[in-house]
This record gives sequence, C-alpha cells and structure tokens, in this order.
Amino acid sequence: YIAEGRPFLGVCMGLQALLERSEEGDTECLGVLPGEVRQFIAAEGRKVPHMGWNTVEWLRPHPFTEDVPSGSYFYFVHSYHPATDARELVLGETDYGVRFPSVLASGYLVATQFHPEKSGERGLRLYRNFVDWARSGVPDPSLA
Repeated sequence: YIAEGRPFLGVCMGLQALLERSEEGDTECLGVLPGEVRQFIAAEGRKVPHMGWNTVEWLRPHPFTEDVPSGSYFYFVHSYHPATDARELVLGETDYGVRFPSVLASGYLVATQFHPEKSGERGLRLYRNFVDWARSGVPDPSLA
C-alpha cells in the first residue's frame, strides 16, 4: 500500500511498526522507514510509560501541520519511542527527558507517536489536514 504511493497515516504503534526494528522483544519491524524503536528509561521526574500531554515542535512546513502551531500539546501514551538518523524524515519532535521524533513524514506517509484522536481540536485539525492533503495528490513537498 505504502510502496504504491498511496496516502498513509500511522498513529502510535502505527509509527513504530514502520521502522526497521524495536527494542521491545528485539523485534524486526516493517522496515518502511530507517530507524528503530527504543525504550524510555525511567528516571527522576520521568515515569514510564510517557502518558499525558506534551508539546510537538514542527521542524519544517508540511500540509499535515497547516494551521497547527509549533509547540502545540498532544496526548501521548507510550513506553517506547522512535529513533532515526534520517533527519529529513522528522517532521516533529518532542522532549521527554530525551528528544525524539514524534512525527515522521515521507512522500504520502505521515505517522505520529501521539494520539491525534485524543488531542482535542488540534488533533482533529491534523486528521482534517491529512484528508485534505491526501485528496490534493501532492506528496511531501520537502522531499519532492
């Protein structure tokens, strides 16, 4: 589906499964995107799982994030986070004791570590943006 260039939106585990491997059970993933899934380590002031509201900083413009300000809060529930050296894929980042990619984008693919559906009006805006963008027929403008 993704290889055919069709629009794809992954959420939470839907982002993690796209990477090459996961520390959770030392598991091979789909390998659609370069990178791995790493476990958060509990520390002073950082509980695992990471559960609750946190900000996402946009690193570049994208139709998916239109009219959603950088630094907006979204709802997270996860014990593992994505890691990639392919910086060109990182659309948004979040800090939870470690700075990690919380949104990846490539071609017609967008994936979030957070849950837009649990993130109020801004999360719903991201879903609306995705549908509008998918209908537009224009892939990720930064990679075109």
